[in-house]
Amino acid sequence: MGNHPKKTLLHGWHTAHGANMADFSGYEMPLWYASAKNEHLAVLTHAGAFDTSHMASLLVSGTGAFELLQKCFTNDMSACIGRDRKALFPGRCVYGAFLTEEGGVLDDAIIFHIALHQYMVVVNAGMGPHVADHLLIHAGEADVRISDLTDRLGKMDVQGPMAARVMKKILKSPDLIFDRMPYFSFKGYFDAASPQADTVRLIDGTPVLLSRTGYTGEFGFEIFIAPEHFVKLWEMVIAAGKEFGLTACGLAARDSLRTGAVLPLSHQDIGPWPFINTPWSFALPYDPSGRGFTKAFIGDKALTAVTNPEFTYPFAGFDLRKVSLPAVVMDVDGMEIGTVLTCATDMGIGRHQDRIFSIVSPDRPEACRIKGLCCGFIKVKKPLKIGTVVTLKDVRRTIQIRVEKDIRPNRTARKPLKEML
Repeated sequence: MGNHPKKTLLHGWHTAHGANMADFSGYEMPLWYASAKNEHLAVLTHAGAFDTSHMASLLVSGTGAFELLQKCFTNDMSACIGRDRKALFPGRCVYGAFLTEEGGVLDDAIIFHIALHQYMVVVNAGMGPHVADHLLIHAGEADVRISDLTDRLGKMDVQGPMAARVMKKILKSPDLIFDRMPYFSFKGYFDAASPQADTVRLIDGTPVLLSRTGYTGEFGFEIFIAPEHFVKLWEMVIAAGKEFGLTACGLAARDSLRTGAVLPLSHQDIGPWPFINTPWSFALPYDPSGRGFTKAFIGDKALTAVTNPEFTYPFAGFDLRKVSLPAVVMDVDGMEIGTVLTCATDMGIGRHQDRIFSIVSPDRPEACRIKGLCCGFIKVKKPLKIGTVVTLKDVRRTIQIRVEKDIRPNRTARKPLKEML
């Protein structure tokens, strides 16, 4: 019995609607319904709904909570908001990672500052107990309480340019909620007993925590809710989204969208190796010199001591063909220089005259045909310049790809909310 994958509260809905199910991090989750390609494209052009309640959340509270997280989390919570580098404050959240003493990634996370001395830490499926143990080990005698909310919350994402219009139909006082809600901010709370619960409620009065975050690179929301209301919320979103082209999406579209958006999959693109020389350097608290950090944190000494680093780069191919893992990276001389971390296909992009366009790029030339490009991340033993062409090889296929600074252009995640209504 213990080896059977867990089921989210939406498992019955997924199977009743024809989802192709598979085990993912210990949960039986939908990979796709009718078409992963159509689900991917729906998020770029309209909206998609994702069941993400397999992810884990921790509540970290107490007068020592800030210092503990500041010690264990890579991003500098005292200087992480906006260009002015303001300290994290209630209503804002920040991305970063928890490292081991050796500088490897235990897991990545988003930390939500809920209230004074209270934070919610959202980590990957199955990682709640591991991150909680890591924090407790380093808490010492500090006044800190950690509550693992794994399987005690419903969580879903609504992503895509129509997401705000969908949510507007099911929220009470949406104009008030949407006012001053920038990227990586949140409002409300899922516990009806909290004074913050009144900030965001569904039209039937159910409180939710609504955040301007997500894992697709596109505009949208993550919604946290008490489990007894989760199926109702999902069905409200599906019904409200019909007129806006919203589609229920599985993990396949989630993976291809996040890859095109240059977002890492923990334990695949980041893992038990030094968390440096990646596209996600913004998650480290580099000082102005770029050689040191603005704070001390678990793993910092290992990172600064690395003498023979590896380098992680995003890439895009020249058509939609991809390789399967494991696969290696070879340079122009046929020498093996690294490994492929992720290789997916973003079906919403294409190349035209050596430039990548998205299906929604406003300046896409008429002659540019969007057929999809393979894309992902490679980890190599030497630095490569943007534009370098290398070869990926698995057991049956060899393809050429180009190292890119970015992959899918014209992503909408950071657009002002008022432009999306």
